[in-house]
Amino acid sequence: MKLKKERIMLVDSSDNLRHVIKDYLEMSGYIVTDFRDGSEADAQFNKGLFDICILDVALKHYDGFRLLSNMRKIDKNMPIIVLSSAASKEDRIKGFTMGCDDYVTKPFSIEELVLRVQAILRRCKASAPREYISEDETIKFGNFQLNYTEMQLIHPKITRTLTRKECELLKLMLDHKNKLVPREIILREVWGADDHTTSRSMDVFMTKLRGYLIIDSEDRVLPKEPGQRKTKYAEGYQPLVEICNIHGTGFMLRVLDK
Repeated sequence: MKLKKERIMLVDSSDNLRHVIKDYLEMSGYIVTDFRDGSEADAQFNKGLFDICILDVALKHYDGFRLLSNMRKIDKNMPIIVLSSAASKEDRIKGFTMGCDDYVTKPFSIEELVLRVQAILRRCKASAPREYISEDETIKFGNFQLNYTEMQLIHPKITRTLTRKECELLKLMLDHKNKLVPREIILREVWGADDHTTSRSMDVFMTKLRGYLIIDSEDRVLPKEPGQRKTKYAEGYQPLVEICNIHGTGFMLRVLDK
């Protein structure tokens, strides 16, 4: 059974330290998105689908504790490890009071930091349901099923064999159903790159998947008007399964309970 790699948000103003931490975490098997600017991290936090955050509160041009507070307003449960050169009892109390899960003082061992990350994520897995879908099971959503092993999209009307890219893309969206998945994460996870060519390819594949899923609602789709791009349905009807394009940001696979 293969599970998705955990994603780490790393925020530190020091380029050298940030790069060392990132390299070591990536060698340990994690996906790391790093930020040197606190305001950018603040803006991206709610988009990144991160599993844990490592935050240096001594950021340049930004209050790291303010960032910690903002993160906790958005997500009360995601683990946050604070890095700080302040080792006093009062500073530690402030960090934990504001919502951090661990407080690491500088200088520190990178190996120890990775072990702390592993321990926290292990506890999270033990206390919460598995978030990601394994590759050896059939996933049911709406009136559809995805057989990942056979790369088949199954519906009462038709069984369609997907390409590998279509299957990987649909599985990624199912891993995060009813959540916004940013364009850059889709490109990195499915295509392994983020450039103009792969971005256009992603849009084409998303359009194809949307067409496959619309079979469940094809009798409720209204004729398109000139210049209309978004699919519209009969008044009062909402499909059980729909891929929504959040313009300029990413995509969401919306799945309603029957």
